Amino acid sequence: MKFISKTDAVSGQEVNLAYADYGSGRPVILIHGWPLSKEMWEYQVSDLVQAGLRVIKYDRRGFGHSEKPWSGYDYDTLASDLNSLMEELDLTDVALVGFSMGGGEVVRYLSRYGSTRVSKIVLISAVTPFLGKTEDNPDGVDQSVFAEILEGLKKDRIDFLDDFGKKFFGVNLVNHPVSTPLLDYYRMLAAVASPRATEQCALAFSQTDFRSDLQAITVPTLIIHGDDDKTVPIEASGHRTAVMIPAAQYVVYEGAPHGLFYTHKERLNQDLITFLIA
Repeated sequence: MKFISKTDAVSGQEVNLAYADYGSGRPVILIHGWPLSKEMWEYQVSDLVQAGLRVIKYDRRGFGHSEKPWSGYDYDTLASDLNSLMEELDLTDVALVGFSMGGGEVVRYLSRYGSTRVSKIVLISAVTPFLGKTEDNPDGVDQSVFAEILEGLKKDRIDFLDDFGKKFFGVNLVNHPVSTPLLDYYRMLAAVASPRATEQCALAFSQTDFRSDLQAITVPTLIIHGDDDKTVPIEASGHRTAVMIPAAQYVVYEGAPHGLFYTHKERLNQDLITFLIA
């Protein structure tokens, strides 16, 4: 594990971001979802490296092994963190792969910094184009859902994460696609994040409007979403994003929950490799 250090433009505070770098070839940056860390990509890294790709994964500020400042959990700052990583490693011809909340960083990066360094993007179970329901976004998710998330985090964060993980992976009385020990592991990854970062990032992905950001996308795009996603419903996200990026490849995984990076890992890995090495 390595670190880059950046100075926040607003606070002037130095923030260290943890990352890992494997393989060689076209660089692929894996951007994790909320409330996990870069370790969520465990079942993707090996296949991607063996396919001849250079795989870089990093911890969002406030999560995993990255520093946990009090502020900076808005998407402009998070996109700046991604830009700092790309500049520090002097990456070009990059493929950005964003899962869930990470999809927001991908599109905000492109709208702020352009595509000079980026050749392709992948949005998996992503929160784009605008997740929260408002007067001008009637197809979004009702704000009461996010209020319940914040209430649960404040009341008992670990218990909330335990329940959230089951919904995340589509666990119910008749379907148990993830073992109990693995659920416990993912809960542990989420528990490592700072409470402040967990809450502020929930506000960010529920309130940030990416509709104008999507207009800046000119690079080849792959959108993947499960049609049984109870965390980021496909009707409010994947379907609408695909309409707003008409040239994108849009692949719907039938019966897949939000956490398809594990439940459908073989199919996902093959779809990623096919798209990224073309």
